[in-house]
Parts: sequence; C-alpha cells; structure tokens
Amino acid sequence: MKRLLLFVMAVLSLTGTARAWSWWNYPPDNEDVELTSTNLPIVWLDVDGQYIDREERITAHMKIIHNGDGMLNYADTITHPGQTIDYEGYVALRYRGSSSFSMSDKKPYSFRPLDKPLEEGGSKKKVKILGMGKDNNWALLAPYADKSMLRDLLAFEVSRPWMEYTPQGRYCELFLDGTYYGVYILTEVVSDGKHRLNLPDPGVSGDSITGGYIMEVNRTDGEVTYTSKYHPLSNTGFTYRDQYINFQYKSPDYEDLTQEQVNYITGRIDLMEESLWNFRPTSSPVYRQYLDMENFIDYQIAQELAHNVDAYRLSGKFFKRRDSVDARFKMVVWDMNLAYGNSDYYQGWRTDTWMYKNNNTMNAAGDPQLIPFWWYKLNTDPEYTAALKARWAQYRRSNLREDRIMATVDSLANVLTSHGAEQRNSEAWPRWGTYVWPNYYVADDYADEVSWLKQWLSERIAWMDTQLGFDPNARERGDVNGDGLVNITDVTLLISYLLNENAEGIDLDAADCNYDGTRNISDVTLLIAYVLNGTWPD
Repeated sequence: MKRLLLFVMAVLSLTGTARAWSWWNYPPDNEDVELTSTNLPIVWLDVDGQYIDREERITAHMKIIHNGDGMLNYADTITHPGQTIDYEGYVALRYRGSSSFSMSDKKPYSFRPLDKPLEEGGSKKKVKILGMGKDNNWALLAPYADKSMLRDLLAFEVSRPWMEYTPQGRYCELFLDGTYYGVYILTEVVSDGKHRLNLPDPGVSGDSITGGYIMEVNRTDGEVTYTSKYHPLSNTGFTYRDQYINFQYKSPDYEDLTQEQVNYITGRIDLMEESLWNFRPTSSPVYRQYLDMENFIDYQIAQELAHNVDAYRLSGKFFKRRDSVDARFKMVVWDMNLAYGNSDYYQGWRTDTWMYKNNNTMNAAGDPQLIPFWWYKLNTDPEYTAALKARWAQYRRSNLREDRIMATVDSLANVLTSHGAEQRNSEAWPRWGTYVWPNYYVADDYADEVSWLKQWLSERIAWMDTQLGFDPNARERGDVNGDGLVNITDVTLLISYLLNENAEGIDLDAADCNYDGTRNISDVTLLIAYVLNGTWPD
C-alpha cells in the first residue's frame, strides 16, 4: 500500500497537484488556523507534498524565525521583513517515537540539518538552533496526550540542576507545507555531541574502547538489542523468569560498532547487573564500581516525583564514559509526556505508590516490558535509601520546594497562553472535554488542565515527604540563604548580616545555629565548624 501511495504521489507531483495530498502527513482537524504574531519561534517545514516516513528520511526545507526572547515573531514575512532567521536550510526529516507516534494524531519528528539535499548527496551538519549548542540531531516533540504541553519541559527543568546532562527544549509553532500544525517542542535529543554528553567515539583497545556509549532500556521495536542475563523482579523480589530486559544500542549505532566494542559494552552491562543481582543488604556494595549511585538516586527522584508510567523500563537512557574519566554508568531523564498523573493505566494517575515497585501491576496486565531489577535491588541497600532520603531533603529545600515547582509550572504555562499559542493549538486539535489516550483526567479547558496538574503535584510531593521522612516546615540549621545547602556561602551571608543588619534573603531561624534565639558570632563559629567538618559540634 505504501509503495502504491508513493507511486501516486510521484504522478501527482508531475501534474503540480501534490499539495492536494497533504492528508497523508496527518494534518490537524482544523487546517485553517491563522497565526499573525506569536511569542514563540515559528518553524516552517516544506516537504513539497512528499510522504514523511518513519524509517527513511526525506529532504525537507526548514526555516525558523526567532526575533529573540520577549520579542514577537510574525508569520507574514512580507509585511514584517527583516526578522531574525535563526536557521534556514535543508534537513533530513522522518517521524519519530513509538506510542507518541502510533497513539497520537499529532505526530513528532526527527530531523538532521544537511549541507544540501539528500538527492544531491547531502551530509548532516552541526548547527546551533534557538540558543542550543551546535549538533546534527534534533527532535520536534508533538505534545498531544499531554494536553498541558508542560510535562516534558517540566521534568527537564526540575531535574536539570542535579543531572550531569538534561536535554534543552524550546516551544515553537509549526507549519508543514503551509498548514498550521500547532505547538511543538524543538528539543535536543540525548546524544554524544560536544554540547550534549560530550562522549568520544569508542576506540578498539585499551582505555579508548571503554567509552563512550549510549544504551537504552526499551522494547525491541525492530532494533538490534542485547538481552539481559537477568529477569525483572516483583515488588517482593519474586523473579519473573518468562520476562526479559532489552537494551538498544543508541550511540554508536549498532551497525557502526565493531564486535570488540559490542563485546565490551555488553560485558560491562553484565558486570553491573551481576553485582546488583548478587547484592544483599549485608554484603559489600560492589555495584557502586559500575554505576554512579548519586546519579541513579537523582534519576529515581525525577521518575518518582513524576510517577512516570514508563519509568525505568522505556526510554531508559544510560551512558558510559571512558574509564579514565568515569567508569560508572549514568542515567539521563527523557520522555515524560505520560508522567505527572497523565496515565489511566498501570496506576500512573496515583500519587501514593512507588513506580519502581509497579511490576506486579504491569505483569498482571500482560505487559512484556517490565522494570529492570536494578531499582528493586538498589532500594534494598540501606546506604542507598539513606542517601535517597538525604537527597530528597536537600532538593526539597531548594529547587523542589513546592512554591518553586508551582512557579515553574506557571511560567511554562504563561509562555503558551500569553500570546495565544495554546489557543491556536486547541483550534487546530480541538480535544478539550474529550478523552485522549491515556488521559486519566479529562479537563474542560487549559486552565482546568494546569490546575489539576498542580493539585496532583502537591499531593505527590506530600506523599513522598511522608515516605522519605521530610518535614517541609522544619528549618535546616545553618542554611542561611535557603538554597538547600549548608556551605561557605551561608557563612559569608551570616557575617554580612551581623555587620550590616540587613536581613534580606536570610532565614533568621536557620541562622540561629546554637538555638539561643539570637544571631551573633557564636553562630558564625558553629557554622564554620560544620562547613569544615560536616557535623555540628555538641
């Protein structure tokens, strides 16, 4: 059927009527939405009526107008000449995604900038787009099931201060062959580039063969995968012997790997998994030689805060540098559009369960893609769980303070509503009051959707506080500036306060380090001792 469509398309292109067949590139319900001005960058993709494929890339022309943050961008470039063109050129375009493609009317794209059309032997080139660092691998995410259009960027923003690398993304409004397609997120993808993970190509021997690699826990999906030697576990430690964990090769691509490199990286995964599988709460934590415990804790916090129904088992991206830099595996946050209560299956909507313990529910439903046993095992390590609680407390006093999270939600939502982008998107894709897979909550309008998301977040944070032993009303001794850390900055601020009696930006209760009801040089002395030694003097 596809070949027949392509043949018909070729015939039509000769008669100049190819654009009449735009329906096969999944246009929105309403193709007559007008955009005059917007605060978001405007992206034009022109494929001249070609069919966009999921596997083979086609040549498209891309043009992006972005006059700068705080400036308006205009779709009518004749009436508004001289606008800033952020990027213009050819790109190799295809559809991307699994459920985000098959279960969504609004389709996401992958694109690679080209020096010339593919038909002329074009090669990919690295470009800087919308202030994001030069690279040749980009995506246009298509928020559809996530009617708030906030969840991916919210997850990126709240985890960015902790993680070694978190992708950047920018909202934009997209036209395809002249038709308005709505709000998209132009984003970096997790890759090895200089401005991303900055991984070298692996060599063939010695230290060079030990990095860098990007792997992913995911379905097979036609990809060459490596199957784990170990099986998933239930939430009580029972082994699902008929279930398997698969790893996709993401970078380098499998076809670009030598057999020696494949043997190395799969062998390294084997060693990590063996050390975790054999771990017992009373045994030596050998697994820490193979994974970065702090990074895994940060990743778990990001996934559990969002109660991501795909957490750990799908799009579970992890990477490894060369041993001479860091011999341990690390995780990267990605693909969060079904998180934050947005799923009506596998109890994704709940605020009062741990997602890493969700294999029982998924296995009962017959899902073959379960959560790797790693996370069950890690959470049986008393040192890991103690560090998890401490990390949660640190973040809850800083960027995970509830008021700061809600401010992030409001800020992102304001970007979409302040100049009508969300309204135009809803005109193109009218879905309010209508179930879209896999929505748990069906909102009546955008304000209702954002309000529900914020309420869900508030309940989720409160439950995690209880489980992880954090009292949000308790002050942190010595955290004078309230950033969740106790360090030399707090010492400096307290001294400045004592000299100038300017309390701006100071938590006076936290500054009372000796609990005598006043702030004086004794508090400074105690605070310095804590910063130097890591413990409070008796």
